[in-house]
Amino acid sequence: MLSTRTIAFCGLALACAALLEGCRKSGRRVVTVLGSTSIEPFAEMLAEEYNARQGAIEVEVLGGGSTAGIQAVRTGIAQIGMCSRGLKPQEHFTPIVIARDGIAMVVHPSNPVKDLSLSQIRDLFSGRVGNWREVGGADSPVRLITREEGSGTREAFVKLVMGGERISRYALTQESNGAVKELVRHDPSAIGYMSLGLVGPELRSLDVNAAQPTSENVANGSYPLVRPFLFVVSGPPSAEAQLFISFVLSSDGQRMLEREGLVRAK
Repeated sequence: MLSTRTIAFCGLALACAALLEGCRKSGRRVVTVLGSTSIEPFAEMLAEEYNARQGAIEVEVLGGGSTAGIQAVRTGIAQIGMCSRGLKPQEHFTPIVIARDGIAMVVHPSNPVKDLSLSQIRDLFSGRVGNWREVGGADSPVRLITREEGSGTREAFVKLVMGGERISRYALTQESNGAVKELVRHDPSAIGYMSLGLVGPELRSLDVNAAQPTSENVANGSYPLVRPFLFVVSGPPSAEAQLFISFVLSSDGQRMLEREGLVRAK
């Protein structure tokens, strides 16, 4: 029986094939960008601006997760993969840092907890601490919200926080930042993690190790939960893909990302 991840990747492959066929018939050249759902909304914003400036080239962005983005580049389905974690040793591709992002620990606005240490977050997500009163909150059970296996956000969180421990099997698994946001905003006992650039007014971000989750603190290194946003290519990118990459790394592209709460690539 095929896994859910395999079925999802096959669906993305079919979508890409249909997209390329449509572009071939219309005479347009297309650059397909596929992967991380954390990077996806920012890449869509950049692609919309780029497409408005370019006549013959069109950039199309699809999600699917960081692992799907790596696989799409490996198989040639996409010219550019999106990955919201560092590459693994066995992933022999070229990473291009387009921005840096904080991972925000998010709770319902009514939660009285304001700050957690990395060790407290680890205790919560490992299941050792199961009541908010143990970390200075109300007497209520902690409801953990995590991301799915293959998510770059999850892999970055595990690397930065968990110290080799496993996330509790009782955590609720969600497949996008938006899904995490929806669960946390409706549950005063929930805690999740997501891209800092996508946290809205419906949630409250916790300080971590007494550092506020702000773009300034991500840039100066005082906020501890920081990961790269990567474009990933296999070998030299095509001329069309390189044009889009150059736009993203340009002053205009970087200013667009900064306005959305990300930190520009160094």
